[in-house]
Amino acid sequence: MIKRVVECSTAGTFLSVHLGQLLVRQDGQVKGRIPCEDIGVLLIDNPAVTYTHSVLTVLLEQGAAVVVCNGRHLPAGLLLPLESNAVQAERFRDQIAAGESLKKRLWKQIVQAKIAHQAHLVRSDQQTYRVLMALRRRVRSGDPENVEAQASARFWPAFLQDPSFRRHREGPPPNHLLNYGYIVLRSAVARALCSAGLLPTLGIHHRNRYNAFALADDLIEPFRGFVEEKVRDMYTRCGPSDGQLTKETKAALLEVLYRSVTVGGFKGPLMVALHRTAASLVRCFAGEQKYLDLPQLCM
Repeated sequence: MIKRVVECSTAGTFLSVHLGQLLVRQDGQVKGRIPCEDIGVLLIDNPAVTYTHSVLTVLLEQGAAVVVCNGRHLPAGLLLPLESNAVQAERFRDQIAAGESLKKRLWKQIVQAKIAHQAHLVRSDQQTYRVLMALRRRVRSGDPENVEAQASARFWPAFLQDPSFRRHREGPPPNHLLNYGYIVLRSAVARALCSAGLLPTLGIHHRNRYNAFALADDLIEPFRGFVEEKVRDMYTRCGPSDGQLTKETKAALLEVLYRSVTVGGFKGPLMVALHRTAASLVRCFAGEQKYLDLPQLCM
C-alpha cells in the first residue's frame, strides 16, 4: 500500500497520537485523524506547530520519515527509523564490506541513468539530446572523467530553453522549487534505504564526512528528473514567481512522490518504486545482482 505524505503548515496546529492515529487539532478541535501506519512522510512546515514526543516515536516505529522545515519553508532536518528491517545488521555488514570496484560499477549505472533522464527531458532539443546521449556512452566505472558534471553543464541551459539559467541553491526561481522538490525526494529515498536495512550515511560515491545521508544523495540522482519535469511544467504554466513557496505550490511538488514510474519491471507510484531500487542495491551488496533497478524511460 502506498504511504501518505502529510504536510502540516498551519500555525497553532497541535499534533498528538491516540490509539495508533495521528490527531490533528486546531483551536482545540480535532480536524483530522490519520492512521500512523498509513503515513510515509510527515512534513512539518511552521514553527508554530506543536507536537508530542509520541508523534515522533510512533511514526518512526511505523517506518515513517519526519521532515522539519525552517523559516524559508525548506527542510532543515530529517528523522528516520533505525530499526525498520529484521536483518539490518547483516545488511550493514554487506554494505560496509562492498569493494571499491563494485561501488564504481554502481556509480556508473547511476550516472548513466541520470544522464539518460536529462536527455529524456530535453529530447525536443535534438542537438542537446544527442550530446547528452553521447556523454552517457562515455561514462566509465567510477566516472573518472566526471561526465556527470559535463552533462549537467549541457542540460541546465536547455532545461528551460534559457541559456542564462543556472542551477544554484540560492539562485532565482525556479531554483526554489527545485530545492524543495529535491529535499522532499531525498527524504523519501532515505526512508526507502532505511526500510531496506541500509545505512544512509555510507555512500558509494558521496563521502563528505559531514553528510549523514550520503547514500541517499547517491541514489537520488536518477530520480531528480521527475522533480525537474514537474518544476518545468509548473514554471511554464505559471511563469516566474516571487520565489515564495505557497501551500498550493508545495502540494503540487509533493505529487511527484505519487507519479507512476517503472522500475525493475514494476510500474507504480514513485514512493513505492524507490523501495524497489533500494532492495536491488541490497542484492548488489550481497553479490546476488549486478545491476540496480533504476527508472525506465521511453526515449
